[in-house]
Amino acid sequence: MNVKPHTANLTEEQEDELAVLFPVLEQTGSHGLTLFIGNRVAAENPVLLQAKNITSTMNLAVNIEIAPLSLPDGTRVRRTHIGLIDGPGNTPEHLLAAAFAISGIVEQESPGKPHYPAHRRGNLLVHCRGGRSRSATAIALYLHMYHADRFETIEAAVDHVRRARGLDTTQPQPAMLEMARAACGMIAAFRRRDAF
Repeated sequence: MNVKPHTANLTEEQEDELAVLFPVLEQTGSHGLTLFIGNRVAAENPVLLQAKNITSTMNLAVNIEIAPLSLPDGTRVRRTHIGLIDGPGNTPEHLLAAAFAISGIVEQESPGKPHYPAHRRGNLLVHCRGGRSRSATAIALYLHMYHADRFETIEAAVDHVRRARGLDTTQPQPAMLEMARAACGMIAAFRRRDAF
């Protein structure tokens, strides 16, 4: 099991009390942002987010609401929420929506308007409660869809996320992985249709 040193001997419950934050991919999208995976505690820590230049977060937990947050420099963190169930009960379309949303956040120009809260472009944190299953699966699907030159298969993308996050093969949960494979099948079917 490849687990980061500071969380290696902790149970999931103990780890969920700490701010967990790991870079998964640097230089993604046309703005060259870094994509992070983490947990709820990290998403609620303005000092940590500012230190990593994270100005947007995406919450994939259906059972967790994240409050608005400003960084110490006054930047308002842009929050996106796509609630997934941790295990069976989701649809491939819902997971695809999360992967498409990651791409949208990464590519967004982030214009300011007088009636918008103060914001600036920065890195993205994708999280759920613990950052082990829902967020790991959505990030892996994003990597496979948008960085297929590096992650030709969903399995290669999942392996990369596991290494970056320090997960063993029990995470992401099997139902999430099955849904990711189904989503990849849907993408392949759409591509075949477009070829005609």
